[in-house]
Amino acid sequence: MKEKEEMKVESKDIFKKEKTIEIKHDGQSYFLKITKANKLILTK
Repeated sequence: MKEKEEMKVESKDIFKKEKTIEIKHDGQSYFLKITKANKLILTK
């Protein structure tokens, strides 16, 4: 069975110069944030 390739995206390409981006999923908003410790947090 052939495995499906995963899509890979660099965070710098989606964040640009922002620290937070909004992601719409199934009619709801989620926020992906870069913390001061340079970690990612997803919140609703």
